[in-house]
Amino acid sequence: MTGHVLGIVGATGAVGQKILKVIDERVKNIKALRLFASARSAGEKIAFRGRLIEVEDLEKASFNGIDYAFFSAGTEVSEKYAKRAVEQGAIVIDNTNAFRMHPDVPLIVPEVNFHAIKKHHKLIANPNCSTIQMICAIAPIHRVNPIKRIVVSTYQSVSGTGTEAIEALKSQSAQMLNDENPTVSVYPHAIAFNLIPQIDVFLPESGLYREEEKMVNETCKILESKIAVCPTTVRVPVFYGHSETVNIELTNEMSLAEVQNLLNKAEDVVLVDDPANSGYPTPLEIQDKDEVFVGRLRRDMTLPCGYNMWVVADNLRRGAATNAVKIYCKMCKMTENCK
Repeated sequence: MTGHVLGIVGATGAVGQKILKVIDERVKNIKALRLFASARSAGEKIAFRGRLIEVEDLEKASFNGIDYAFFSAGTEVSEKYAKRAVEQGAIVIDNTNAFRMHPDVPLIVPEVNFHAIKKHHKLIANPNCSTIQMICAIAPIHRVNPIKRIVVSTYQSVSGTGTEAIEALKSQSAQMLNDENPTVSVYPHAIAFNLIPQIDVFLPESGLYREEEKMVNETCKILESKIAVCPTTVRVPVFYGHSETVNIELTNEMSLAEVQNLLNKAEDVVLVDDPANSGYPTPLEIQDKDEVFVGRLRRDMTLPCGYNMWVVADNLRRGAATNAVKIYCKMCKMTENCK
């Protein structure tokens, strides 16, 4: 089996590098691999399976001959180049916000709503990282007992912003440990030893920040349009891994054991729930893993059908790269070629 010709747009970025790593781990046979980035990174050579692949200038490159292209270079780049890739024959799996809410573009979490892929016109959207991990944790419950309302607070690592934010956290931490005032960059406030309840731009009509709006709209598109979602998204001084407190109100009452059983049987969900012995997932411990980890599962004592949980996942892998590669593996029906 020769596999496909794959392309990665944004190959030198944090998500692009994770996509490359996940492809190496999960896809056995590849016919060819092409890497794209801005002119600034063009000409760099990236190692892959024993050889060096030169990064191409996206502005000048052609997508002719590419079967599947993974886009991870930002919304503006996808808006400018993704349709060109489709016109030149590629199926695009886009990791940005460019097309997620377009009615003709399926928004896919493979374990949850892969059936929606039939609507694709060679363009498929990857949901937002914070949405993906929450959906993976609650969808197994929603299938048997519909969710009426979700209240979610996120604690999102700086790697969700990119390499500049990782460097900002490092440098600001060093400054503060040396009793220096931190140099504010990337975010509107210093992130070291701090919390910032703002992710993306403010939307005055709703009072939400855009990251919060994404969680509302994407959850309703993937699961059920009538679910009420109340999000608060917070940037925290963690390098990798997003965490969430999720409160759900179900249509019907269930025992805690029934909820635990659903999560234990769910694909790529790991229940780590032994609070008496400090057994719960943390972002440091789940780094570089593909599963969604759930802990602190308990009844909401204020609601007959309410339940609380703590959800943690690696945002660059489960929340981006792994989701995209799993879409590819299921789309091309090459399960024997994918781990």
